[in-house]
Amino acid sequence: MKCFVAGLLTETNAFVNLPTSLEMFMRGHLPPGKCPMGEAPIVGAELMWSAKRRAAKGEFELVEGSCFRATPAGLTSRETYVTLRERILDELRAALPVDAVLLGLHGGMIAFGYPDPEGDLIARVRGIVGRDCVIGVEFDPHCIVNDMRLDNSDVIVLYKEYPHTDMVEQAERLIDLVTNMVRGAPRPTASLYDCRQIDSYPTTAPGMRALVDRAKAIEADPASGIVSISIVHGFIYGDSPDLSTRVLVYADDKTRGETLARELGDALVALRGQTASPLLAIDAAIDAGLAAAATGKSGPVVIADPTDNSGGGAPSDNTEVLARLIERGMENVATGPIWDPGAVQLCFDAGLNAVLPLRIGGKVARTSGQPVDGVAEVIGLKRGAWQRFGTSRVECGDAAAVRIGGVEIVLSTQRAQAFSLEAFEQVGIDPREKRMLFVKSVNHFHAHFAPIASEVLYVEGGGPLQRDYSKIAWKNVHRPLWPLDADAAPVLIH
Repeated sequence: MKCFVAGLLTETNAFVNLPTSLEMFMRGHLPPGKCPMGEAPIVGAELMWSAKRRAAKGEFELVEGSCFRATPAGLTSRETYVTLRERILDELRAALPVDAVLLGLHGGMIAFGYPDPEGDLIARVRGIVGRDCVIGVEFDPHCIVNDMRLDNSDVIVLYKEYPHTDMVEQAERLIDLVTNMVRGAPRPTASLYDCRQIDSYPTTAPGMRALVDRAKAIEADPASGIVSISIVHGFIYGDSPDLSTRVLVYADDKTRGETLARELGDALVALRGQTASPLLAIDAAIDAGLAAAATGKSGPVVIADPTDNSGGGAPSDNTEVLARLIERGMENVATGPIWDPGAVQLCFDAGLNAVLPLRIGGKVARTSGQPVDGVAEVIGLKRGAWQRFGTSRVECGDAAAVRIGGVEIVLSTQRAQAFSLEAFEQVGIDPREKRMLFVKSVNHFHAHFAPIASEVLYVEGGGPLQRDYSKIAWKNVHRPLWPLDADAAPVLIH
């Protein structure tokens, strides 16, 4: 059995002024044969990492293509997408003949002139390998799934967890399904149920936790006839006609798959308005954090700002929370990461323990707020910073920590949300000892920060990731769609 594997991953926010360039993808490029084989895969390369390790055990012959990864941002340029697509397709042609193709994609990418790049890529792959070859695709749940993607692949598997702690687990599952099909297992039929809604669906929330656990139990039951279940969260800031929450079921029998897709989809509809955490205004969040800290519970109060999350394409240079913390004279508080390559360079130039006037953040757009000026002490420096993300590893560029008054601030040269404690620890800040931690993230922080937190709260920090969906200027989204339209009714679409 001969398999080809490649990757192309970014998540596109159609409403931010941060175009995704070829340089950004090349910064995260793993050329053929260069995927590291360490204990923890590099984020975005989980499928390639898993396939490579299994090929090394003799399960199949593997041909590695490129894996291109870029931090979520705005639209990808047309030239960039075409360049990367053609590189992968040329690598595939050189590998022919192959029995299977494994594609690690995000599923939420948009390029100028290509509203559905992943659908285009999968269709072109199918055109090269023909119908006998098995094509398996791994997506992030913040993706779209549509007819074009389903018709040109044999199976699509999404991560189930949010925060994404199961990327390797689902990569392994996809490889199992694809290799079994190559060896003669029947190709399952896909059913796709459209819930006609959008929201945030952290699987740390009770309703979502129960739903995901139910899906896993059904998958694990050999008698169920269900091959795979995926919940498509959708990416709210992706301006696509296919934007919606959907349930994808692969089954041995089409009727059985449709029935289950409807059942799980209706369970999601019943959770409307119950999954996303409420956001507090900045002063209210600070007051709530102080009150929670005063109860004497061990651990910091962790307060997440989802509005300036780089994982959703935001610049991560908004300063509104930081400015208020300083203005109010907060003590023993830390915040970050804030994207500011210039400030980081100044800190490295000045050196550890230096004290210097420093201007922080507030650079990219109106939603970045105003720059914060202060006399800063450099308390930590780290070349090649990184964080854990589930079982993977995220590169964060160079990082610096500074202290202004009683507020300690993490700065980075690469846009990265707060995934894990390393964001603070690598620059000398012990997050466990802080009274409050303000992190830029929606939910990925939860896996590592919630276990040390006395309480977890959320703040409306003024960033570009608007939570009032009625204020988002979509041009391509199909209506009706809840919560914009109360009468949005779910429907089976595939």
